[in-house]
Amino acid sequence: MGTTTVNISATQVKELREKTGAPMMDCKQALTEAKGDLEQAIVVLRKKGVATAAKKATRVTTEGSVAQYIHAGGKIGVLVEVNCESDFVARTEDFKELVHDVAMHIAASDPKFVRKEDVTPEAYEREKEIYRAQAATTGKPPQVVEKIVAGKMEKFYEEVCLLEQPFIKDQTISISQLIATKIGKLGENIAVRRFARFKVGESGMTVASTTPQKEDGGGDAAAPPRK
Repeated sequence: MGTTTVNISATQVKELREKTGAPMMDCKQALTEAKGDLEQAIVVLRKKGVATAAKKATRVTTEGSVAQYIHAGGKIGVLVEVNCESDFVARTEDFKELVHDVAMHIAASDPKFVRKEDVTPEAYEREKEIYRAQAATTGKPPQVVEKIVAGKMEKFYEEVCLLEQPFIKDQTISISQLIATKIGKLGENIAVRRFARFKVGESGMTVASTTPQKEDGGGDAAAPPRK
């Protein structure tokens, strides 16, 4: 039997572009791969973005921009720095939109860390012991307790780490997936460097930054890797 050819219309490509912001040819290829199914084509583009992001993750990001977001009424304010590889990309509307969306998300979701790796050992162990104590009261075997704790730690990361949180404007993707989509479209590595969140009436503020790796050896030690 011959291979079935799927005719992709310009209208389908336009609709996918409007939904994802991906380049026209990428949209057409995704629709072809998905046999014209729009939702499946979106999945294809997201996977492509994640794959592209993984390939570019080690590339240095020394450009970018700092943006602010003030929540309605002036009660919450956010400053965030998002980095990319070139000033050209930093000046694009796509990049500016991403930085604005990340700042708005931080205002709404109040993350405490940028990435899983930035969670301090103290915070990691504190939460783990709480979950272990809770699970132990169930009377289940130790190996089952550990599985319960592991599941709760994943939820903990989702609650406190910016990149793990579901994007407030599209709960089907995380912030890391949102960034991966932009990396796939703009062709450069993009990374959230740091942010600060202020709320009227609170004595402190949330300040978070990515843990320095080999450059200077500074910063807090990262949480132990997932088991």
